[in-house]
Amino acid sequence: MQHLEEQIAHLTRTVDELSDVVARQQSELDRLTHRVQMLFEREASRAQEGSGGVIFADERPPHY
Repeated sequence: MQHLEEQIAHLTRTVDELSDVVARQQSELDRLTHRVQMLFEREASRAQEGSGGVIFADERPPHY
């Protein structure tokens, strides 16, 4: 009986630790999702303004 109680206590502690890990990961995912959304919005506003162009090294300058 004592062995079962010890095993239950160990499993309970493990479940609590895993729950904390999952909660931290969810918080990090929420934070990163928010940052990605902000980047998408910033890029969309740049594209609307026309200042979001990419200049390539092999591209001819506009004065040619």
